[in-house]
Amino acid sequence: MSGKDGNVAERGRQDRLIKENVHDPYMTRSKPVEPTVCPECRVVFTSGRWQWLAEIPEGANSELCPACQRIHDRVPAGILTLRGEFLAQHRDEIMSLVHNKVDAEKAQHPMKRLMNIEDEEDEEGGVVITFTDVHLPRGVGEAIARAYEGDLDIHYTEEAGIVRVYWTR
Repeated sequence: MSGKDGNVAERGRQDRLIKENVHDPYMTRSKPVEPTVCPECRVVFTSGRWQWLAEIPEGANSELCPACQRIHDRVPAGILTLRGEFLAQHRDEIMSLVHNKVDAEKAQHPMKRLMNIEDEEDEEGGVVITFTDVHLPRGVGEAIARAYEGDLDIHYTEEAGIVRVYWTR
């Protein structure tokens, strides 16, 4: 079939090169040998994915999982910043919600983890929470916004592969 650009047989296909949109150095190109256990958190790579097991299989290889590697390198995939007077008044409740949401996600998806919680030193007294996954900060931020309302602002930088979520009330 010929069209504006001519015959495909004559010019060849132009879509042969697959371009990678996001480059995440913590997501390996090849899968670890099965079974593999992370020496830090004891998560096991088996059946094609990282999962929590009651017992570590005998003879399992040892390799740091992507989440522990991010934690070790201090390179978050997502950042959630909480600010506002409401946060100061209800900090314990909000942080409990954060931990509950993270624990629920981590139980099903071992690579989704909370890395660090840090209090900001400015006059607003905000909290900065870092995560090993790009989806978790958004999910936690949305859970906080559903429970306590407020303003939720989400910025995803495709080039850097990081999400920044801001909640204020």
